Amino acid sequence: MSTVRINKFFTEQGFCSRRAADRMIGEGRVRINGRVAVLGDQLTNADVVTVDGRVVSHRPQPVYLAYHKPVGVTCTTEPHVAGNIVHAVGYPERIFPIGRLDKDSSGLILLTNDGDIVNRILRAEFGHEREYVVTVDRPYPPSFLKQLEKGVLVQRETTRPCRTKKVDATTFRITLTEGRNRQIRRMCSALEYRVVALGRIRIMHIRLGDLPVAKWRHLTPKEREELLTAVGLHEEETKAAS
Repeated sequence: MSTVRINKFFTEQGFCSRRAADRMIGEGRVRINGRVAVLGDQLTNADVVTVDGRVVSHRPQPVYLAYHKPVGVTCTTEPHVAGNIVHAVGYPERIFPIGRLDKDSSGLILLTNDGDIVNRILRAEFGHEREYVVTVDRPYPPSFLKQLEKGVLVQRETTRPCRTKKVDATTFRITLTEGRNRQIRRMCSALEYRVVALGRIRIMHIRLGDLPVAKWRHLTPKEREELLTAVGLHEEETKAAS
């Protein structure tokens, strides 16, 4: 069973900084399983920690997963929905998706138990990049991609400028910094093209790579650190730990 220093425990639970924890411990306000805690004590998940008689709950360690969503999986946590993403992933702890991918789309989606990072990523002003590979129903001219890049009127609002790159006569890559519902399909439809295949291959710096369809993996330490930094949470963790 893993252990953690008492002052680090408080920062991991978002209770206070290490310095504040050390101060409370020095004042005799912290107890572990009923005994007065001392600086340097080690904790396990089985230990009960109290401050001024009130229990400090153990928050689960944050989980960050990359999942290759197949077509047909629905990005919902509702257990009664057939083919919901939580059931499809089958992770042993409670997790939820960051954003969505349409049921008829495939590709990279992130899942986590960290509500803070979900809110940060989904807020539009962050402008995080998402890259897709799209195939339409017939060959397109160069002007089609240029129109997508400039912005397309969708539901009475013009989409943000984006980047595109031709792959072949009917397939292209597109990088967006917004995530409206069924946006790419509606952009193409507005230009009289129908999307026949759509897959997301990148979210920010995290790439789908060769992750097989219907499989998941934990983010690497580097991916996780860059993700937290990009949404401003790494800096907050550092301040809390100081």
